[in-house]
Amino acid sequence: MKNKRKIELLAPARNADIAIAAIDHGADAVYMGASHHGARSQAGNSLDNIKRVVDYAHRFNVRVYITLNTLVYNSELEEVKSLVWNLYHAGVDALIVQDMSLLEMDLPPIALHASTQCDIRTPEKARFLQDAGFSQLVLARELTLDEIRAIRKETTVPLEAFVHGALCVSYSGNCQASYLLTGRSANRGECAQMCRLPYNLIDGNGNIIMKGAHLLSLKDMNRIDSLSEMIEAGIDSFKIEGRLKDIEYIKTVVAAYRTELDRIIEAHPDRLERSSAGKSEFSFTPSLKESFNRGYTEYFLKQRRPQVSMATFETPKSIGAAVGTVTRCDSKTLTVKSKETFHNGDGFSYKAADGTMQGFRINRAEGNRLLLNSPLNIPAGTTLYRNQNNAYSAILKQRTAVRKIPVEMILRLSDNDTIALDIAITELRNCTATASLKLEQIEKSNKPQEETRKRTLGKLGDTPYSLEDYNDTVGDIFIPLSLLSTLKRDAVTALDRARKAAYRFEYRRKSENPTFYRGSLLYNDNVANKLSRAFYSKAGVKEIEESLETSGHCNTRRRVMKTRYCLRRELGKCLKTPQGKTLAGPLSLKGANFVLDLEFDCNKCEMSIYSSGIRK
Repeated sequence: MKNKRKIELLAPARNADIAIAAIDHGADAVYMGASHHGARSQAGNSLDNIKRVVDYAHRFNVRVYITLNTLVYNSELEEVKSLVWNLYHAGVDALIVQDMSLLEMDLPPIALHASTQCDIRTPEKARFLQDAGFSQLVLARELTLDEIRAIRKETTVPLEAFVHGALCVSYSGNCQASYLLTGRSANRGECAQMCRLPYNLIDGNGNIIMKGAHLLSLKDMNRIDSLSEMIEAGIDSFKIEGRLKDIEYIKTVVAAYRTELDRIIEAHPDRLERSSAGKSEFSFTPSLKESFNRGYTEYFLKQRRPQVSMATFETPKSIGAAVGTVTRCDSKTLTVKSKETFHNGDGFSYKAADGTMQGFRINRAEGNRLLLNSPLNIPAGTTLYRNQNNAYSAILKQRTAVRKIPVEMILRLSDNDTIALDIAITELRNCTATASLKLEQIEKSNKPQEETRKRTLGKLGDTPYSLEDYNDTVGDIFIPLSLLSTLKRDAVTALDRARKAAYRFEYRRKSENPTFYRGSLLYNDNVANKLSRAFYSKAGVKEIEESLETSGHCNTRRRVMKTRYCLRRELGKCLKTPQGKTLAGPLSLKGANFVLDLEFDCNKCEMSIYSSGIRK
């Protein structure tokens, strides 16, 4: 029988509690930061908390990945090596890394995943990293389905792709704007989010075309309707972005994607299966429109040159979902034409006359009549968005999911005076256990006992198991409930041991002595230490420029971003159209104390952003 493809839903976690919530809501794997060298410096976790997550996750065959995806300096190499050994002993399944120094260190055989910071956009790059020993590749967010297919043809390791959450405007790993302009390196986990700032757009004649607009702030990714196509293109792991997000966001998004992936897997049982065990039952209906979002986009998944909006110029904050149209506003009362149900304390946003998004909370809701906390003047006809649904949030503050592993039980007589309970996990092969007890005396019952015994054995409480199938061959023999409870406890304890013994780690792949496909590396290839340099030298690279973070060459004009997002296309002023001639170049973005120059490569349909690197 041909092996089925394992499909993984990968969820982010800021801390251990959120990781456990993600697992309960159906994640097949979680990724979180260690105490240092994760790309979100504010999302670090102690070894004790990581071990707590590992112990919980492995109950369900859920994997735990740790992000060590920042640049490593020479002075930190030993510290990082020590951390990796500690993570290995804690039972972590894999590390998500950017810096190639880890391939040169004396490390335990822990699996390594190539981070999205490695900027994997081509089959050549993907094949190189696979041959270098990476067990899983996180592809660039910008790839189309056709580009994913091309990479799939050249690789055999699992491919991972983002499906939901915030988007970086630059190719990941290729953004130096934060470091050059603020001294905070995105490649060191300290991104200052330059793409979320307001800018003035200046044309080639020095005119201000747009003022105070968030011209580089992209909408959030949402690909829940394209999961089947992504599976067919070759994606195995579906990654949710958001290691800084709160627990309510994680619950909603994980539950929504779990539901959709289960539907797809169940429709193809002959070739697809989940990569973890257990079933999650939700006490709520997940709604992505109620979670934090800046508006949604599929980004470039379907088209290399999509003619749809990808940015939200008005605000970098959560807009929410459109819920209706204002029909009347009289200072402290707002009347809305809507089919939605509103609640006391709900939060809303709307587009003001100056083009900015403004937000407010209501005091009380009386049907479609909203009583305001402070006076507002919103014109009739204005679209109203809700970015805080208080009733939905109240539900998510409770326990909203239970995850259980289905088991089957067989109660039988093993000989004349001994009863045995066989218990097996239906989803995991060869994961069975047996417990037995001697009966002091054999008594027959005058009443049927099977349902009573099933009810007693099926009460599995705080264990990770739930009874799915039960077979009782004992007959009319009376068994005291206390003995059944003891038998059940012993069988569950034995099954726990069997499940732990059956857990299989995926160790690091062997390097196949890869040869790099280019002869030189530039500053944006992020070589920051001697081991990374040695790795690339062995791969045949002749010229290696240091990273900006280690070279100190920051006060010269540099490309600080490269992106498929094109501001001209977003504005309807593409240079390949007649409308493009109406916006004179070269274009620039004026920030609070710096200027970014824009250049457009129309053949590749890419935009580059340059800076002098002078910080004030």
